[in-house]
Amino acid sequence: MGLLKELLLLPAAPVRGTFWVLDRVAAEAERQYHDPSAVRAELALLEEKLLAGEIDEAEFDRREDELLDRLEDRNPPR
Repeated sequence: MGLLKELLLLPAAPVRGTFWVLDRVAAEAERQYHDPSAVRAELALLEEKLLAGEIDEAEFDRREDELLDRLEDRNPPR
C-alpha cells in the first residue's frame, strides 16, 4: 500500500517539496527572530542610534519595548 501511495502522489512531489522547504525556512526565521544574542545585538545598535542622535527617545522606547518583548518570548507558540 505504501509503494502504491507514493506512486500516486509522485506528480505532487514538487509541491510537497516546496511546502517542506518553506516550512523549514519559516522555522529558521522564527528561531533567529527569538534568538537572545540577536535581540541583544539589536538593542546595542538601537542604543548607539540614540546616542548618535539618529532616533529620539520616544522611538528608542518604542523599539526597545518591542525587542524586550521578543527576548521574553523565547518559545513562541507553534
